[in-house]
Amino acid sequence: MRFVPVTCEQRERMLAAIGVRSAEELFAPIPEEARLKRPIALPEGLSEVELAAELEALAAADASGLVSFAGAGCYDHYVPAIVDAVVSKPAFFTAYTPYQPEVSQGTLQAIYEYQSMVCALTGMDVANASVYDGATALAEAALMAARVTKRHRVVVSSTVHPEWREVLRTYARGGTIEVVEAPAASGVTDLEALRAHTEGAAAVLVASPNFFGCVEDVRVACQLAHDAGALAVVAVNPILLGVMEAPGVLGADIVVGEGQPLGNPMSFGGPGLGLFAAKAEFLRQMPGRIVGRTVDAEGKPGFVLTMQTREQHIRREKATSNICSNHSLNALAAAVYLSAVGARGLEGIARACIAKARYLHDALLGTGRFERFSDAPFAHEFALRYHGDVEAMQSAMLERGYLAGVHAARFDEALAGVVLFAATEKRTRSQIDAFVEEVASL
Repeated sequence: MRFVPVTCEQRERMLAAIGVRSAEELFAPIPEEARLKRPIALPEGLSEVELAAELEALAAADASGLVSFAGAGCYDHYVPAIVDAVVSKPAFFTAYTPYQPEVSQGTLQAIYEYQSMVCALTGMDVANASVYDGATALAEAALMAARVTKRHRVVVSSTVHPEWREVLRTYARGGTIEVVEAPAASGVTDLEALRAHTEGAAAVLVASPNFFGCVEDVRVACQLAHDAGALAVVAVNPILLGVMEAPGVLGADIVVGEGQPLGNPMSFGGPGLGLFAAKAEFLRQMPGRIVGRTVDAEGKPGFVLTMQTREQHIRREKATSNICSNHSLNALAAAVYLSAVGARGLEGIARACIAKARYLHDALLGTGRFERFSDAPFAHEFALRYHGDVEAMQSAMLERGYLAGVHAARFDEALAGVVLFAATEKRTRSQIDAFVEEVASL
């Protein structure tokens, strides 16, 4: 349907119905100094042909042809064609929020399948329908741990993504929780320092791989949490769970993560989706939506939103979370992606990412322009110190068609000179070789 604005005749009828002669009289109660006295600075309208040409010109100027070695939370993975084919179906793309199960079985079943896949990946008992992103998932896990343990303080490793920690601190401003950061040593959590902070804590929050791409000792971190009576919260990259041990097996009580790598394009940084899974005993304290499988009056299987009180949606002070929605379309994309690649496919993708990252890591060290930041094992992302001006290097490489990593100083000035590089299954050996050769020539 084309948009049809209100006609002059319709405007006159509406003004007459409310008893005023003009729009100026309607807005008379608004103070003069607050009223706009000039036309809105908008360009003239375009025909459909002109608009299509304008959008095509903008698309042609996009930097989508760049070869990306950037990561730091958003990754350039291949998205199979089937993902867009399914999520673009009108029944999913324009679906209403599924409060009425009798008209929402398709959406509800898709969410249920997504939840089941998240549980299989993470080794947890229950998962929700997603939250907004990985950062909010981490913060919601901290609040949930405080409710479960009746404690106030949470301990987060300083190797967790800086933006995630910033969101956590923002949540903490409400006074519900206090956030304490445990220091790092050589790119991973200092476990002895972590131990010193755990007494009386509600939760211990770690990420593996962490912000620097390093693999943490999750089993020990979880044990330290449990020894102090705290819950263990582990943030993960879902792609790498194709080869890494599930956090549930290592002792995690709550698992969170950013689901963008699962069938969601980078899209200038979003939207993504927050993965959230937990042990069954914490089910009623989980935020967000949860879809359950049941049977109807005739004994036929069906799906319905479940395990949530009405307070979740209507009483903020009694709700388990202020998030009662989910990123349904992004979660659907993740479910379609996982269905398409399967367990063996996900393992293959993870192994390819790790192998290519190792090849890139060694090649960059071989140029003599970088040095190691950490000796800890890493997955598909790693940090190196650059000998020179990072911004100048990245600008030069951008002109040559490459996104040359992410300068960690944008998050913390103490990390000046540290560059994060990521390699996904999309990067070919020839691309990596050409990139390293260009960097070495600067």
